[in-house]
Amino acid sequence: MKKITQDAGRKALGEFAPDFAHYNDDILFGENWNNTDIDHKTRCIVTVVALMASGITDSSLRYHLENAKKAGVSKREIAEILTHVAFYAGWPKAWAVFPMAKEVWAEEGAETAMAAHENAMIFPIGAPNDGFKQYFSGKSYLAPVSKAQVGIFNVTFEPSCRNNWHIHHAKEGGGQILICVAGRGYYQAWGEAAVEMKPGDVINIPAGVKHWHGAAKDSWFSHLAVEVPGENASNEWLEPVSEEEYNKLP
Repeated sequence: MKKITQDAGRKALGEFAPDFAHYNDDILFGENWNNTDIDHKTRCIVTVVALMASGITDSSLRYHLENAKKAGVSKREIAEILTHVAFYAGWPKAWAVFPMAKEVWAEEGAETAMAAHENAMIFPIGAPNDGFKQYFSGKSYLAPVSKAQVGIFNVTFEPSCRNNWHIHHAKEGGGQILICVAGRGYYQAWGEAAVEMKPGDVINIPAGVKHWHGAAKDSWFSHLAVEVPGENASNEWLEPVSEEEYNKLP
């Protein structure tokens, strides 16, 4: 195991209370936390339990929750640990700790859901869609499928993510075809009701139609975006889809 080092004591109290800083950095973390009589994961769990039992819910608890996560404590494990301790340390103390634990382990839940979504389709999720992130509400990902003859891209949206209203312009031809490959999402043309999209659904978008597309609130969503060849083709990005309008969707 990598040796644990700490300098928070010296940074915060090195001049004011040098002995306390020494005990914190060199004894508590330098010797105690590096003792191998119990494994690091167990030590992290014991520390979280002790702080919760003492009613300490400040930044020190968050630090040790993050430590526990790094040591391999899963979201399911921390939920059971806090539930078990609640019977002995007090129910209100568990209520106080759970919101912080939810924040610390939120990323793990998102990563698990993202991996499950990717496993449900044959196309990769790809890389963060940073080149167009200013036109999306939420995180999206882009994976080129084909750039020859016709451009085909797999676009993935995290739950609640959608792109802005936009228009595909072309003097002749042009437009876009959407083919849902995983998850659940929506397509909406200006002035029309939103259309739910599930795997296998196809949407044909002629040039000149103002529209948006994106994920449902509770689901990841991926579609192939097929660029229909056209003369003088271009995209015009417009305003975001309002929260009020989006939240009306089931």
